[in-house]
Amino acid sequence: MNKRELTRVVSEKADISQTKAGLVIDAITEAVTQALAAGDAVKLSGFGTFGVKTRAERTGRNPQTGEAMTIPAARVPAFRAGKALKEAVR
Repeated sequence: MNKRELTRVVSEKADISQTKAGLVIDAITEAVTQALAAGDAVKLSGFGTFGVKTRAERTGRNPQTGEAMTIPAARVPAFRAGKALKEAVR
């Protein structure tokens, strides 16, 4: 499902225009992005938790040359599915 399809489904379920549904989806993604950038977690009960994890520095290999290289530490977004979502997917 892409954003356009999601907008259509939200529009139908919420009985609002597709334009308004698109604005709602944009607002949600912006709010989640800002919270994660600030280091906060976003918990949606029954759906899951968006958070930030720290990936440690590690050694990797350049696939073209085979030369060892250091991959720097990084903060990466993470999602952990909630119980209701896990059960719905089973």
